[in-house]
Amino acid sequence: MHLTVLFPRLGPYHRARLGALADRCTLTAIEFSTVDNTYAWDTVCAEEDYPVVSLFTDADIDTKPLDAIVRKIEDVLGNMKPQVVAIPGWSSPAALAALEWCCATETPALLMSESTSHDEPRMRWKEWVKTRIVRLFSAALVGGTPHVDYLAAMGLARRSVFTGYDVVDNEYFAAQSDAARSDDTALRLRHGLPARYLLASNRFVEKKNLLRLLDAYAVYVERSGEAAWDLVLLGDGPMNVVLRDKVARLGLIRRVQFPGFKQYDELPVFYGLAGAFIQASTTEQWGLVVNEAMASGLPVLVSERCGCAPDLAKNGINGFTFDPYDVEGMIARMLEISGKRSDLAAMGQASREIIRGWSPETFATNMLKAADMAMTATGHRASRLDRTLLWMVMRR
Repeated sequence: MHLTVLFPRLGPYHRARLGALADRCTLTAIEFSTVDNTYAWDTVCAEEDYPVVSLFTDADIDTKPLDAIVRKIEDVLGNMKPQVVAIPGWSSPAALAALEWCCATETPALLMSESTSHDEPRMRWKEWVKTRIVRLFSAALVGGTPHVDYLAAMGLARRSVFTGYDVVDNEYFAAQSDAARSDDTALRLRHGLPARYLLASNRFVEKKNLLRLLDAYAVYVERSGEAAWDLVLLGDGPMNVVLRDKVARLGLIRRVQFPGFKQYDELPVFYGLAGAFIQASTTEQWGLVVNEAMASGLPVLVSERCGCAPDLAKNGINGFTFDPYDVEGMIARMLEISGKRSDLAAMGQASREIIRGWSPETFATNMLKAADMAMTATGHRASRLDRTLLWMVMRR
């Protein structure tokens, strides 16, 4: 099978997934651009076992005119002539251009999706349009249980939807976090990290719910006294100043640390030396940082609004879930995870056991199952209405 997989930009997560997939098929990877204005990841230079094609190298694809994107997609896919094309979502112009090419050439299209029914406000007419577009795909690879449910509700047969899209390199985070623990004293001193802390890793944007997390944390500190863990907020973003001001107003300057944005190779130190991890988002399609924390052997506190929560966070086993709008509930979970009755080692081990089922090998296995399904499916041939809608959504 010649499979072509598209991603907006190839980062460490994508390369781990594609590396596992390349062992099992003829693979070509396409990245929309080597430049990304949202995430400040370093460019990863690595020898690949598969060809990689970058549509643009000079700017974020969001800055490119649609006609240029369409021409690039048509030229690249036309030269490759793949048997199946795996497309990331149905909203970006590049993804829709790839789907349009698949419809025109009758090439099976495989959807890669993280969307759930509740991650964004839904409008009936938009959902109807989306349903028409989703049915142009022959199969899908999605995050987990809520993502399967969403695509099934839009008319894609459940037997055509496979899970395992959202994975990280578990072995990397396990090995590197354990290495950090073996050098605990020196690394805490080098990075100025406290003896006990709760870790959050996010872009500093509103949906990450960090202001409410700080409100809950302030009460947690008051109730815990000297036994309270510190809080480390890893990341950066437009709300940086607002969050620092909030910490100062709450009198938590000595309790909350802002190490800043960290590159991929620096992350395991912060996971390895933490006591537990918290993801407080009010909306999150999946939450790959939870995968990272679990692979690093941490108990996790995960918002019920995270797409990964139903599959990865098991209450009382490897951590707890909570309502991100319920400050008292958040406080209770912090008290519980840092209390003497919680067996952090057992919870951390449970995290590693659970996350073994969400690995790059899982991605590769289920991607090929989805691709096989796409090739054998009769599919829904694009009607004139479908093509018109696709054209209009691309140019919205």
